[in-house]
Order: sequence, then C-alpha cells, then structure tokens
Amino acid sequence: MFEYMTAQEASERWNISVRRVQRLCKEKRIEGVININRVWLIPKTAKKPVDGRYKENKKQDGVD
Repeated sequence: MFEYMTAQEASERWNISVRRVQRLCKEKRIEGVININRVWLIPKTAKKPVDGRYKENKKQDGVD
C-alpha cells in the first residue's frame, strides 16, 4: 500500500512553500496525488517537479 505525505510535509522536504506544493498538485505536476476534502495527499516516493517558472541563462535587462 502507498504511503502519503501532506502538502506541509512535502513543502518541508522540498524546501518550498505549502502554497507552491498545493499549486503543483492542482496543476497535476506531481504524479499520484489525491485530493480528499481539500487535503492533498502526495506519495512519499514523489519527486519534486522541475521549476518551470524560470529559465537558466535568461537575459535580464538586456545584459548578458
């Protein structure tokens, strides 16, 4: 049987905010998540998704 962690536990493990974990769950970016009565259950074996909000080597303010 699967073991699950809460969004709070995942946020501590992955060093990101609880809100960010909840958003990743809602966007189905974490495999195997379950939502029961507004509580996200995340498999303990789940890996932190890649943060697609930023690109590496992105130019900022026209400076290389």
